[in-house]
Amino acid sequence: MDLVHERAAGLDISKSDAKVAIRVPGKRAGTFPAPVVTTWGSTTNQILALRDMLVAAKVTTVVMEATSDYWKPFYYLFEDVLPVMLVNAKAARNIPGRKTDVSDAAWLAQLGAHGLLRPCFVPPPPIRILRDLTRARTVATQDRTREIQRLEKFLESTGIKLSDYVSDLMGVSSRAMLTALVAGERDPQVLANLAKGTMRRRIPELVEALTGRFEEHHAFICHMHLERIDSITGWVEQLTTRIDEAMEPFRAAREFLTTIPGVSILVADVIVAETGADMSTFETPGRLASWAGLSPGSNESAGRVKSSKTRPGDPYLKGALGIAALTIARHPNNTYLGARYKRLIVRRGKKKALVAIEHSILTAVWHMLADGECYQDPGSDFFTKKDPTRTRNNAVRRLRELGYDVTLNTREAA
Repeated sequence: MDLVHERAAGLDISKSDAKVAIRVPGKRAGTFPAPVVTTWGSTTNQILALRDMLVAAKVTTVVMEATSDYWKPFYYLFEDVLPVMLVNAKAARNIPGRKTDVSDAAWLAQLGAHGLLRPCFVPPPPIRILRDLTRARTVATQDRTREIQRLEKFLESTGIKLSDYVSDLMGVSSRAMLTALVAGERDPQVLANLAKGTMRRRIPELVEALTGRFEEHHAFICHMHLERIDSITGWVEQLTTRIDEAMEPFRAAREFLTTIPGVSILVADVIVAETGADMSTFETPGRLASWAGLSPGSNESAGRVKSSKTRPGDPYLKGALGIAALTIARHPNNTYLGARYKRLIVRRGKKKALVAIEHSILTAVWHMLADGECYQDPGSDFFTKKDPTRTRNNAVRRLRELGYDVTLNTREAA
């Protein structure tokens, strides 16, 4: 096996410390004694001391596993001084039955010395800042949704069935009604008259929905839920403002991405933050889709395919692409992606069709960011123009299945 690095270090990192194995050549040419394993703390001063020791040892590669978030202080302090490599723990799995922190560190050093590991994608500092902000906004939005769901469930115990007649419990009309309930108003007719716009057509139904046993205890709990929802909404607004500032160097990329059907500004922010907007990191669209966890799995043995499920990928990126795909699924008309979704859902089902649309969006993202061009929609008639004979035969077959006799005549050009 070829030796790529004569001096290699492997780090097995935990929350409180790290086991460090350094692999160096022996006194006799071509020999490598067992690595010396030492333990170092995970505080900044200890990491800096470790960095100085590795520099003095003249290591040419430092390998560490992506273990939770514990790798970050080591990686961020090493990256400007040492050739550090972050690797997937699954790719660096040790031999079963011989797994300890010490053996893990030595195993990483050995794999790194022979160049058997591929580095994970670690974005540059500006993208890290943007990624922290977009992920915090995603988590806050999810917390807000959960808090609204808790409020909706609590209202069931009061007999208030407002959510049966409104699509958004935090909409203008429903929020006004809930605020009035908390303030002490109990008359269903008065509460229903707080409806705005088109909701006023449903005042009779709202009167029934707002008739319940809402008491002072319920008002107290609802007030707590509403305060929590408003607080989280404030966090989201602050994060959005900060994201807009951090997005300034990537504004052109965001504008490109929003030309894709289904991709909103919020989705584009997440795509830029998670991919880094630099497609040179991913050689092909397939590499990007595989990294994101949107490519079919490859698990074949003896000619038998065991599983083709997609692997776990970036949950934030997959979540954003899922929102875009669902938007296309709800409004599939007049776009290429909508036509593709219609074709796939018949043969593959809704879930696989959505994943395929996510894959198509990510492929478009790669080409747009790599070439610096806006999205050019092939059109909803793309598949019809691609194979008109197949489209014609399918239409004739379906009409015959419905009991019609079909005769085709060529239409003369005007």
